[in-house]
Amino acid sequence: MRAAVIDRYGAPEVVRVAEVARPRLRAGQVLIRVRAAAVTSADSRIRGARFPAGFGVPARLMFGVVRPRRPILGGSFSGLVEQLGPGVDDLALGDEVCGMTGVALGAHAEYVAVRANRLARKPTEVSHEQAAGLLFGGSTALFFLRDKANVGPGTAVLVNGASGAIGTNAVQLARHFGATVTAVSSSANHELVTGLGAERVIDYADGGLAATSERFDVVLDAVGNLSVEAGRRLLRTGGRLLLVVASLGETIRARGNVVAGAAPERVADFEFLLRLVARDEITVVLDQSHDLDGIVEAHRRVDTGHKVGNVVVRPCGPQAATTGSGAG
Repeated sequence: MRAAVIDRYGAPEVVRVAEVARPRLRAGQVLIRVRAAAVTSADSRIRGARFPAGFGVPARLMFGVVRPRRPILGGSFSGLVEQLGPGVDDLALGDEVCGMTGVALGAHAEYVAVRANRLARKPTEVSHEQAAGLLFGGSTALFFLRDKANVGPGTAVLVNGASGAIGTNAVQLARHFGATVTAVSSSANHELVTGLGAERVIDYADGGLAATSERFDVVLDAVGNLSVEAGRRLLRTGGRLLLVVASLGETIRARGNVVAGAAPERVADFEFLLRLVARDEITVVLDQSHDLDGIVEAHRRVDTGHKVGNVVVRPCGPQAATTGSGAG
């Protein structure tokens, strides 16, 4: 099969498309023919060995000290069931499914092996590109806003980094839960984030958060440029600071009204998000879509830090984009 492979850490150009062996299935696993896979900030960080402050050593131990231990990146995908492993009896060949692979990665390839219990069925109203683009940012935003901050009607939410994969979902989910949303983005993306549900936009280049006197019930930082001290100054009494991107020190010290850490990858969350997209209640924002041969360009776009929403690749070619009719 064809896959995007990295043999060493470095710039986007270290990624190359090569022929590799198709994954062998273990008990409980399913082989997925990948129609679409997201290229995320996590993929970019692993490829470039650029990790949040303090995470360099543990990340190298996990992903490879000298060179990548897992040469195929990609954790969020959508595709079709190609083969069933021993013990899998609740799926059928051809079923449309999506999911995340966790630290195993491997989705930037024509085929990926995934445990059946990590898969959600993709609604027909949702395209493969939408599903792949949704799960990474959507599940992260959902976990922090709903599970850690209990966002609901009347909550005043600030989303820092509102135009990225996590931010576009955070704006929409907060609005869906009944919150009033203030977004922080560049002026070029003001129309986008207001269209997603933000009632007010703060231009980060025009004084940004340092110039605002507003206070919020929830502040979600999806960029990593907001310190704990600066974030707390933006909170109302009883408010909560959500550090989606945090240093090791900030993660260790996060307590009280500060929350940091990794979001879980739960099928129930995937299903919840997919239902919202299928009902046109939230939109999956897609910045770029490439065939697998465009993987280097996809990484370059993510590396700019200015992508809007999600970048996806189609390992099995352009036919991957034809399934589903939802917006995005």
